[in-house]
Amino acid sequence: MRVLMFGWEFPPHITGGLGTACFGLTRGLTKQKVDVIFVVPKAYGDEDKSAVRLVAAEDVDVAYSAKNLEEFWRHLKYLEISSNIVPYVDPEEYAKIIEHNEAETVEYESGKVKTRFKFSGKYNPNLMQEVTRYAVVAANLAAREKFDVIHSHDWLTFPAGIAAKMVSGKPLVVHVHATEFDRSGENINQAVFDVEQRGMMVADKVITVSNYTRNIVITRYGIPEDKVVTVHNAVDFSDEQDMEFERGVSEQIVTFLGRVTFQKGPDYFVEAANKVLKRTHNVRFVMAGSGDMLNRMIRRVAQLGIAHKFHFTGFLKGPDVNRMFHLSDVYVMPSVSEPFGISPLEAMRSSVPVIISKQSGVSEVLKYAIKVDFWDIDALADSIYGLLNYNALSTFFIRHGQEEVNSLKWDNAASKVIEAYQDVLSRKNS
Repeated sequence: MRVLMFGWEFPPHITGGLGTACFGLTRGLTKQKVDVIFVVPKAYGDEDKSAVRLVAAEDVDVAYSAKNLEEFWRHLKYLEISSNIVPYVDPEEYAKIIEHNEAETVEYESGKVKTRFKFSGKYNPNLMQEVTRYAVVAANLAAREKFDVIHSHDWLTFPAGIAAKMVSGKPLVVHVHATEFDRSGENINQAVFDVEQRGMMVADKVITVSNYTRNIVITRYGIPEDKVVTVHNAVDFSDEQDMEFERGVSEQIVTFLGRVTFQKGPDYFVEAANKVLKRTHNVRFVMAGSGDMLNRMIRRVAQLGIAHKFHFTGFLKGPDVNRMFHLSDVYVMPSVSEPFGISPLEAMRSSVPVIISKQSGVSEVLKYAIKVDFWDIDALADSIYGLLNYNALSTFFIRHGQEEVNSLKWDNAASKVIEAYQDVLSRKNS
């Protein structure tokens, strides 16, 4: 079986769990004899291509006669969304970006598009234009490549998946790693919601990373239940290494690692840290990540007078992520809305006890993690204090947590994805 797969990022160039999940899944699929053509907007040359044939959209010649893509062009208009969306940027920063934004358009004339499109590969002010260009590339690839199934990861690639389906007639599977309700709460960007909903409607099968997300897809997007299946994420053990180094501080370390955005609940982490520090001074807190709430969190830490016990590392990736986990005594993920959440699995892999919100998809598969409501700062602070001060408690979660996470492998997730592929293929051939 061969799969034409569309994604927006691929390790080591990632901004969060999406790229990590794509990498783990493709490796699992390859082990089970599935050939994957993985398309990204931009490639940098240092990606691990051992499990996939990696194609950069900006390298694809799109001088393909529109006459041969007539059906696609007729339906392209809905992709031309006049929106300057930048995910996870607060209104103040958004205004600054818009001031410097220059309009760009997809150009095509005389029935032909220009030879190649340029892609930043980032989440920039021209994101919607890049999403549209990416769909044009997808149409051309679908007309040239041989494959059995199309697989699109998250809303940025849903238009590409639709275009590839229209051109090839092959079944489309869309993979929902997060929804606009996760990113924005109730203040959704309507343009993004429309793209998400259209992708799910057109798809032959929708894969969600948790039952939590599956429920959102069914109730908020109106997708039929029998069309939506859950495949939980997993953790990759191939890059885990024994690390020995000096910590540099004598205190215990409690870590938050993720985007510093509304969705991830960094403000609850800061407030809980303040409560813990009122009970013990033998601890330091680390917020590793970047995002639109970072400056606000720095100001709040200063207001609370705990800056001498708080560290902001900025965005970490690759070996630095593993190093941070190995330095930590407790890992906290207080997400307000988390479709899954791979980072707790990575922490448990590194023998770190974890505290996660009940509002996370990963809570569905973890038994040996402390679970609290994201808004319950007192419960969060008590949990942190308990793991720091009662060795029997932390040892229990470390030992059983490692045993548990060892069973959450990408090979198992890949098997369930293959079942989804086989289902859409059988329906098409019946």
